[in-house]
Amino acid sequence: MSQTADTGTDPLTGLPGYEDFTRAFAQAMQRTDDASSNVALALFDIDWFAKKNKEHGTAAGDALLQLLSEHVVKSFEGHGTAYRYGGDALMVLLPGVSKEQAFLMAEEARRSFSRMHEVKADGRKRGIELTVSVGIAAYPDDGSKDADVLRKANEAVYRAKVSGRNKSCLAREEKMVTKTSHFTQGQLEGLSRLAKREGLNEAVLLREAVDDLLRKYNR
Repeated sequence: MSQTADTGTDPLTGLPGYEDFTRAFAQAMQRTDDASSNVALALFDIDWFAKKNKEHGTAAGDALLQLLSEHVVKSFEGHGTAYRYGGDALMVLLPGVSKEQAFLMAEEARRSFSRMHEVKADGRKRGIELTVSVGIAAYPDDGSKDADVLRKANEAVYRAKVSGRNKSCLAREEKMVTKTSHFTQGQLEGLSRLAKREGLNEAVLLREAVDDLLRKYNR
């Protein structure tokens, strides 16, 4: 997924951006001081957003994203903070909320939003059917590092997409596979150099790349 690069308030949705989210998530994780503490994430992603932009125009797409932003903020008021995570995706940070509680809240928000919406764009009104897919993950249930929990949230959204869209999915245990001959020697050497430069595990970089690719072609 492509994240918003700028800090501060997103001009389209009025929400804080990706960098603000990563800082807040790290701080929330640091504040969990016992086994009963949780930090849940709910990642909302509009279904078929690229297709709707193409059919109705980017102005209509912007209006849809604004509607979703307002809905998510209202749905989680008093429980968490919504962020513009990137593209058509919004992230809700829920400190002190269990994964199961986050799922119930996300499902209610998804159900109440998934319907025909009337938007005004380019000087005219139009009705657009809109649904969202949601992925829910939580610290420490789904990982001891922020990158692991975020990856699980993205993986949950992907499962929601490929299993029919317009649904919420919880993160689950992943089965890992080893690298195979599907990569060229040059690619593997480049991956090794990048991992050393960034101080990351090669598998982490590969999973991030595959997540981005899947999300690009499964909206």
